[in-house]
Amino acid sequence: MNGTAPIVRIVDDDASFLTAVARLLRASGFAVKTFASAAEFLARPELDIPGCVLVDLQMPGLSGLDLQEALAREGEPLPVIFLTGQGDIPTSVKAMRQGAEDFLTKRASKEALLEAVNRAIQRDARERTEHGRIKSLKDLFNTLRPREYEVLQHVVQGKLNKQIASNLGIHERTVKLHRTAIKTKLHVDSTAELTKLWLEFDGMQGS
Repeated sequence: MNGTAPIVRIVDDDASFLTAVARLLRASGFAVKTFASAAEFLARPELDIPGCVLVDLQMPGLSGLDLQEALAREGEPLPVIFLTGQGDIPTSVKAMRQGAEDFLTKRASKEALLEAVNRAIQRDARERTEHGRIKSLKDLFNTLRPREYEVLQHVVQGKLNKQIASNLGIHERTVKLHRTAIKTKLHVDSTAELTKLWLEFDGMQGS
């Protein structure tokens, strides 16, 4: 949903705190949605809408860490900021190791909270851009036919058309035709560009 304004999702079972933080963030220019529990949020996470999640650590039922773990199983998890009424160093370390953007006490200053929210939203924007770039690149390479993919793997190893033809048991002219088709499909003009694109694609195969 390109162009959609980011939303700060606040998840907290303390109704008065939930209202106060939502009011603060809205007054600071953020779009906000509130949830009284992690289960309520996870029922409609709307992960295609950018933003972040501001979540209470300790709640009845699913905890803030449970919510973070559930989000981590998604392809593009939203950045999470934890709020807690009592500092817990082991828990905060676990949360940060699992990718939390920040871990604040509920007594944190307005400035610290707004800074963390801005940072989380910026992180989400960067990660969405990167996910989009990876998807576009994978889609490009998926347009190649199996034989073109085979030829490509030889080309990026620096092999000549004659060598590729011999290795694959095809005519050299066929190799040339495949190379032209590969460059056209991948929108590159030279073998150097092709190799650079392949290295980028190969490096993200685990993404």
